[in-house]
Amino acid sequence: MTADGRVDLYRLMTDVVVGPLCRALYRPRVVGLENVPASGPALLAANHLSMMDPVLLPVVLPRRISFVARADLFTGRGLRGRAVSWFVRGVGMVPVDRAGGRASQAGIDAAVEALAQGRCFGIFPEGTRSPDGRLHRGRTGVARIALASGQPVVPVALVGTDLLFRRTRLPRLRRVGVVFGEPLDFSHHRGRSTDPEVLRAITDEVQAAVARLSGQEYVDVHAGQTTARPAARG
Repeated sequence: MTADGRVDLYRLMTDVVVGPLCRALYRPRVVGLENVPASGPALLAANHLSMMDPVLLPVVLPRRISFVARADLFTGRGLRGRAVSWFVRGVGMVPVDRAGGRASQAGIDAAVEALAQGRCFGIFPEGTRSPDGRLHRGRTGVARIALASGQPVVPVALVGTDLLFRRTRLPRLRRVGVVFGEPLDFSHHRGRSTDPEVLRAITDEVQAAVARLSGQEYVDVHAGQTTARPAARG
């Protein structure tokens, strides 16, 4: 319960429902958790292999984390749409319009505000799940957030989550991993948040760090612009 007597959906999911279930089924192996501050602002950038990724990160982190989510998830219609909208709002997700422009900037502003409030914020720079198990070119939103907030970026690798739903609608029972890397400091780029070359360089550095942690092959193409191929792992 929150201080005003409302149900804390986030804690209900991570501590009572989803958390215990995920820990029992997937036995997540966590490495480098000391790289995430125990309190205060923290910006995490992770690879995105599975729909389970934004579920597993809150399970292994001892503190609350917010994510960006597609703006249309907040305005769903029908029973399913309203349920999804209730869920993403309840767990503190931030809406981002993939169309870009002012709508996308509003999402970045919301992320910066969350960090200014001392919260932990997570982003998947690829913008969508990898269609082939490889790590794809990142969108520059992570760089914009890092420069606007002045926060370092903690690279995160989720390992094995792409295999949980391989060729099945029910998740497989197999162990997964979450690796937190050392924070990347971009303070030397302060004041250059409108320079596209700087934004690209920061984003590429973040993705390179994630690739080292995850062991994924990197492809310099956005995930939505490549044809899926079967991943080599089974």
